[in-house]
Amino acid sequence: MDAVEIIVGDVRDLVRREGIDPVAERKAVRRIVDDVVVAYQERSLSRPLPPLDDVEKATRAVVDIVAGYGPLQAYLDDPEVEEIWVNEPGRVFVARRGRSELTTVILTADEVRSMVERMLKSSGRRVDFSNPFVDAMLPDGSRLHVVIPEVTRHWCVNIRKHVLPASSLDDLVRFGTLTSGAAQFLDACVVSGLNVLVSGGTQAGKTTVLNCLLAAIPARERVITCEEVLELRVPLPDVVSMQTRQASLEGTGEISLRRLVKEALRMRPDRLVVGEVRQEESFDLLMALNSGKPGACTLHANSAREAVVKLSLLPLLAGTNIGSEFIVPTVAGCVDLVVHVELDHDGQRRVREIVAVPGRVEDEVIELEPIFVRRGDRLVRADGHPPHAERFSRAGFDVTKLLDRQAGKAN
Repeated sequence: MDAVEIIVGDVRDLVRREGIDPVAERKAVRRIVDDVVVAYQERSLSRPLPPLDDVEKATRAVVDIVAGYGPLQAYLDDPEVEEIWVNEPGRVFVARRGRSELTTVILTADEVRSMVERMLKSSGRRVDFSNPFVDAMLPDGSRLHVVIPEVTRHWCVNIRKHVLPASSLDDLVRFGTLTSGAAQFLDACVVSGLNVLVSGGTQAGKTTVLNCLLAAIPARERVITCEEVLELRVPLPDVVSMQTRQASLEGTGEISLRRLVKEALRMRPDRLVVGEVRQEESFDLLMALNSGKPGACTLHANSAREAVVKLSLLPLLAGTNIGSEFIVPTVAGCVDLVVHVELDHDGQRRVREIVAVPGRVEDEVIELEPIFVRRGDRLVRADGHPPHAERFSRAGFDVTKLLDRQAGKAN
């Protein structure tokens, strides 16, 4: 047993004795660690204890073990690390600027299990043989996904951090995700009550872009959000955020995303937001949008066109009596705008295209009108126009003049 292990044992005894929650009260743990380290050094003068060579390094390691997530804590604290994943105890990866790298961290199987249990403690969720998958949120807002054997050979852990500190469309302009002209247009779309679909691949920044769009909603509106795990942060005074719930050990009490969407309609929403549409909840969202409630959501897709096609297919999962002859025109009539985001090869997240859905369908193909498209490194004005000019007018915007100014800048 080395010095760090001895100090960890002493610190944990004191933490339990004082009734401290180590994750929630990290500063209190640091105080205890400092005291225990001083006491250990004093004891080592008269007893044959393992040497404590680097006090600061040892102190940080003890705090990370007791109040954090052990060797992974340094990567969680590193602002450049976007995601951390454990394929097996001896293979831990991180991603920086969209690129992955194998770390030098070596864990044991017991350390991985213990770490996951600590991560799940604050969420109230669990993972076991009957529920081998779990999604949860860490106290710092990072998203946790865990898969356990026998679905996999080893416990597999993904921690996705929110590394882009963007909370408004202006922030996206500053980070190069969006141009100022496109940001002004999107702001007008949100204020005017258009329904917006944010599409993109994994780690493209869909949730960040959606968060920034939601920040443009007028403060007087009531917003209801529905998510698998709470990730959206809406900076408005009247917001209700709901997340799904796992079934109990008896197999009861599950609350699905589809149930949340239905319940949200009974809560007087001015805006309905679904964090990510994946399955049959898309049908309920379309029904809500079709009833006149403005809304927004994200969707995994490789382009704006594919996002619209996918949103026309997912509702078919809701029942055998639902056909494309009903869903396709409903999508065309409900979705007004698609904002497609991509993670470029250089690790930069950029809006690739902004496309309008004017509501026209021909041979079950929904027409699209590109409003902004990326040419090289520039997001430039295309020829399309958004639907519902009357909504822009009611909100005080002349959308034609707004877009004409952007066309002039592009020429």
